[in-house]
Amino acid sequence: MKDLLIRNALVANEGRTFQADLLIRGGLIERIATEGIGAVSGVEEVDAGGHLLMPGVIDDQVHFREPGLTHKEDIAHASAAAAAGGVTSFMEMPNTDPQTLTQELLEDKYALGAAHARVNYSFYMGVSNDNLDEVLRTDPATVCGLKAFLGSSTGNMLVDDPGTLDRLFRRAHMLLAIHAEDEGTIRRNLQAAVERWGDAIPMEEHPRIRSAEACYRSSGHAVALAREHGTRLHVLHISTARETELFDAGPIEGKRITSEACIHHLWFTDADYASKGALLKWNPAVKSASDRAAIRQAVSDDRIDVVATDHAPHTLEEKARPYASCPSGGPLIQHALVAMLEMERQGVFTLAQVIEKMCHAPARLFNIAGRGFIREGYHADLVLVEREAPWTVDRSNLLYKCGWSPFEGQRFHARVLRTWVNGRTVFAEGRVDQTVRGERLRFER
Repeated sequence: MKDLLIRNALVANEGRTFQADLLIRGGLIERIATEGIGAVSGVEEVDAGGHLLMPGVIDDQVHFREPGLTHKEDIAHASAAAAAGGVTSFMEMPNTDPQTLTQELLEDKYALGAAHARVNYSFYMGVSNDNLDEVLRTDPATVCGLKAFLGSSTGNMLVDDPGTLDRLFRRAHMLLAIHAEDEGTIRRNLQAAVERWGDAIPMEEHPRIRSAEACYRSSGHAVALAREHGTRLHVLHISTARETELFDAGPIEGKRITSEACIHHLWFTDADYASKGALLKWNPAVKSASDRAAIRQAVSDDRIDVVATDHAPHTLEEKARPYASCPSGGPLIQHALVAMLEMERQGVFTLAQVIEKMCHAPARLFNIAGRGFIREGYHADLVLVEREAPWTVDRSNLLYKCGWSPFEGQRFHARVLRTWVNGRTVFAEGRVDQTVRGERLRFER
């Protein structure tokens, strides 16, 4: 690995923005110099041109579909798209085929990550109704978290046994991340929709079928269980205004219950089903403009702690199916950062908030060792961004294996110029270096 000197960067980190040079040796940031760094022999030099240099994005919720569902996506394609989008670390979900329900299958996925991931990686251990003993063998220092689906979704892993849930929340020895939607409410709503529409349920019905009530009932129950048992709970993809009331404002340090918002719930509303149709079908559903406004506010006032993607691709052929058989989810990881920077441009968030929620806060929330910040001694996971370089998303510039995006036709102003992972250039000049591999994330727990 060749050492690196980045000159003339506008560093944005921990609420400050300042000009500096960075010297990187052995994949770590050795020196951050606001006064500049003189000649250094034997290093690669990159002139940042005064552009924005920020920590790499850490995405705490992705579905890369490997193993078993690789006609939709795989680790190689998805991690390349991540690098192009400024994401330098990901945490991937267990609803693959086979489902990640044993320690052996979990380590099989880590082997896939080591072989194919262009950026850093971790994988969740999955929870079912009958594998709690296996779950409790998970090593908190080497695995990002446990994942339980309290509502069914792709690769049904529904955990719905009350006794299992109580034991899980009581005995969980590390962060427990949940998908929270009440299955009974969803089934009743779906039955009512079938009675009205038959096989022709419009996509616009999705937020009424997977309703705000379903989300709040499940999230509220999970938060109550966590408070009763002292569980370290992380509630994923908040999609309703009422759910935001479940969480306390303030810094992550000391919180036992945290939450996440996803790009699609921050950007789109139910008005977009008319133009996007199935391409906007996610679980939980994208809901109303007032829900979006409340989620944005909760991100701003620190009731919602991190912003992620829930990158979850399906093929266009699968998305063309009728509502009841059309899978939920879509690709987002290549465009999450530029979408957040577009919202910053619109005045929704500040630059400091974008970096906090996408870089610093995930590192704090998961206790990730040596990442998420531009600090001396930390891993050189870095992203160089040009703030005024307008471009439009179309299929010619997508790196997703599924070949489509709900952002097609969207014009963004910010552009990712370069991405470094552990000091190595993985993305530059519009291309991904397919030889670069990330590292397994470690956790200080």
